[in-house]
Amino acid sequence: MSGGNLVSTLVVGVDVGGTFTDLFVLDEASGRASIVKVPSTRGEESRGFMKGIARVDTEARAAKGAEAKKAGEGGQARSIATIVHGTTVGTNALLERKVARTGIITTRGFRDVLEMRRRDRPQTWGLRGSFEPIVPRPFRLEVDERVLADGSIHTPVNLEQVREQAKALLAAGCEAVCVFFINTYANPANEQAAVQAVREIWPNAYVTAASEVLPEIREFERCSTATLNAALQPVVGSYLTRLEGDLRAQGFGGELLIVQSNGGVMSRTTACDVPVRTALSGPAAGVIACAAITRAAGFPNAITGDMGGTSFDVSLVANGQAALAAQTSIDFGMVVRSPMIQIETIGAGGGSIASVDASGMLQVGPESAGSVPGPACYGRGNTRPTVTDANVLLGRIAADRPLGGGLLAAMDGEKARAAVDEHVAGPLGLDVMAAAEAILTVANARMAGAIRVVSIERGHDPRQFAYMPFGGGGALHVCAMMREVGVTTGIVPRYPGVTSALGCVMADMRHDAVQTLNRALGDLDMNDVRHRVAQLGQQCQARLDSAGVRFAEVTQRIEFDMLYAGQTHTVAVQVQAEHLDKAGLTAAFEAAYRSAFGRILEGIPVRVMNLRYARIGVRPKFDLSVLAPEGTGSTEPLGMQRVYHAGQWWDAVRYARLPLPVHAQVTGPAILEQPDTTVWLEPGFSARVDTLGNLLINAS
Repeated sequence: MSGGNLVSTLVVGVDVGGTFTDLFVLDEASGRASIVKVPSTRGEESRGFMKGIARVDTEARAAKGAEAKKAGEGGQARSIATIVHGTTVGTNALLERKVARTGIITTRGFRDVLEMRRRDRPQTWGLRGSFEPIVPRPFRLEVDERVLADGSIHTPVNLEQVREQAKALLAAGCEAVCVFFINTYANPANEQAAVQAVREIWPNAYVTAASEVLPEIREFERCSTATLNAALQPVVGSYLTRLEGDLRAQGFGGELLIVQSNGGVMSRTTACDVPVRTALSGPAAGVIACAAITRAAGFPNAITGDMGGTSFDVSLVANGQAALAAQTSIDFGMVVRSPMIQIETIGAGGGSIASVDASGMLQVGPESAGSVPGPACYGRGNTRPTVTDANVLLGRIAADRPLGGGLLAAMDGEKARAAVDEHVAGPLGLDVMAAAEAILTVANARMAGAIRVVSIERGHDPRQFAYMPFGGGGALHVCAMMREVGVTTGIVPRYPGVTSALGCVMADMRHDAVQTLNRALGDLDMNDVRHRVAQLGQQCQARLDSAGVRFAEVTQRIEFDMLYAGQTHTVAVQVQAEHLDKAGLTAAFEAAYRSAFGRILEGIPVRVMNLRYARIGVRPKFDLSVLAPEGTGSTEPLGMQRVYHAGQWWDAVRYARLPLPVHAQVTGPAILEQPDTTVWLEPGFSARVDTLGNLLINAS
């Protein structure tokens, strides 16, 4: 490519949200960083994505000059070396149940595993619960085969029945199929033979083998994970394939990488094979960025809160690392057994609708106005009040100054007032300003509750953690969250609205694998275990190599799920490769068990349930100080803004946040504005700019 050396050093992180598509652009050659925001198109996520890429390319070529401009002719993506995408396509498809029609071929007698689950129910009380599995019963078909728990084959698979059932599913209009046989964690031979037979007649590549997605004990979790993977393959696969095609058509010659739910990234090909690993892709990227920023800022323990247009996503970072969960429920009955960053999500975003229910109680969310039509103040037809409308009415967002750096037009404060008055103030008999404050009080209480779930309910004192809000709306509520939960330090990152896009650029490449051992520790063949570790390492390394990305180094993580005989729940036990023997496992288990429960159980045999392996390609890191403000900056106020807070009006000083120099201090009440968010600094709080450009907030 002519002139490619001039313009091929850009790494772009892309996060597609409900209102905006956010891009974080890092030039690896110069170390400079910039952000781009464009409007999102609901249901056509690739449109906002490509608009953002075009903006990045245009700005990059303009900055490089005439030669770079000439080199970029014929394509809008030629200037970009790597694109890392955090996507919510899979999440939205599952939540909205807009997945492909999928069938299951399973062992005779086990067609209802997906529906029986763990004998749980959507509601605690009542005589019946309603649940519709992602695959209806007529599309769950059985065949003769049986593998016993010890791995011996009791009944060989009837391949003729397999072919007949596959043809029946095709005739019923199924686009994807999952082959799930019982006990395949112990011996996948029957399932592998069946999958091969199905793939010979299935007209596309959307055939999932449960033993390939999750070779782990427990039939419901394996069936659920594999079935959701099959249902997502046509949706996520077609989106990513189309997206890469559009990029190639615009001259993109680099690598398209996808963020996984575990906070790592993978190649586009791997994402198409196992799309279930993208279930929490977007929120995970934001947590990865927050962990890196808080570590660099000297706060290794932090609680993160991502407030977007629809939801509030909370996670916890302890000792500089994001917490991982072995499995997650995307929605009731939709369990994904795959390492994921622990994220608690509630419907409390800027677009969450406030209403008064039949009992006279004020409710906020989970229903959202989204980006179209959006809050009432957008003037696009919605007449019900949202959290954003309350913030506008109370003066925390200036209606006459457009949001999103000018991407949204000036808002209509009177429409916000009318919506709050009609739907909240009137029914509750409140003054309209008191009603707007009540909306925020309820929203803040719900968000604080989510913070307590990830902290107090998991044994952490939130007072020992910093709080980092991000997303477009998080900084408006930072002081309220600090008051509600008792956090002493708030950290508003340099670009809160594009933190997830920043995380895309920062994330390492990671691939996880698991194998069930289900043996007493005393009976374990450690030579076999070391052989299995080596095999998993080779498999995961092949995935890393397929991405075509350079790494600063490659590391591995070896873990075992272990427990005492007779127990049900396991403890995650990490072991270094050089200690991979029975003595090393015993010592590591006792240390992990004592840490979790305060004591060990003497004289009780120990069992090893699963071997877990992760291979991590550490990508080159950039110095976060590039985000800091340059030069002397400016602390000159932009003016005053009237803000209603705690039942009275205040004169808040307005500042442009980004020009504030390092060590600048601001005392509340104050409004700090930037293109991707607004910070509301309450009376009694002060903020200073640290050396990384973060805003550190404390009670005065």
